Amino acid sequence: MTLFLPFRKGHGSNTSYCKYFDLRIEIQVRTITSSVVDCAHEVLEVVPMVFRVIRTELRRYGAKEMSLPQFRTLAFVYRNEGASLSEVADHMVLTLSTMSMLVDGLVVRGFMSRQEDPEDRRRMTLTLTRDGRARFESAHEATMTYLEQRLRHLSASERATITASMRILRERFVGGEKSASS
Repeated sequence: MTLFLPFRKGHGSNTSYCKYFDLRIEIQVRTITSSVVDCAHEVLEVVPMVFRVIRTELRRYGAKEMSLPQFRTLAFVYRNEGASLSEVADHMVLTLSTMSMLVDGLVVRGFMSRQEDPEDRRRMTLTLTRDGRARFESAHEATMTYLEQRLRHLSASERATITASMRILRERFVGGEKSASS
């Protein structure tokens, strides 16, 4: 059963209340305002810090010899089996020549394989090898466990805020140039 509790703003305060039967329930409302500059500053400051922690954990658990761009490349191909070099380069925001060198390193180490696309001989498709898949999954699982431990101490509300914020950022930045410029 769901109860609808109509909240009313308190007079001259940042307390909201609702009346349910003869109970008056007060809830302290905290409003956080942020300018565009403040928001951009926080993203610019925090995202690199989070990446540093992730990189450290990746190296600690199964990806010692792998850079973060290499891990991200494996992750993209893991999710997009048969992707082309240009698709991975677009995702990684790297030039084709830089992406080609990065993939060459993964191929030489036996983490990835390159095959000619049977439908288009000019296109090379990328797949993870058994070893590449195992290393990616191991490092991913260990890093997820570490992040879960770090986030476990947050309140449910704080975790919900972070999750919602990450979804907003994903929609804003992964949606392509159109959503980044609008």
